[in-house]
Amino acid sequence: MDMDSGFAGEGLFFLVALLPFLIYVALVVFLIYFAVKVIKFMNQKTKLDQEKNRHLAELVRVIEDEKVNKLNEENR
Repeated sequence: MDMDSGFAGEGLFFLVALLPFLIYVALVVFLIYFAVKVIKFMNQKTKLDQEKNRHLAELVRVIEDEKVNKLNEENR
């Protein structure tokens, strides 16, 4: 009988036994990475949405001012 095959079998058993733990660790790392990316994306989106809302408010103000000016010119 060859002793090397027994040692290789034990090493393979160790790797197979370690595999669920490695998958679990990889999953946890991926979830943390994903959560950080989502949080960064949401912060950037919030910032861009606020900027868009400021621009829309300014646009609405300009349009209202033009309407008021047009009505004032028509009433003269």
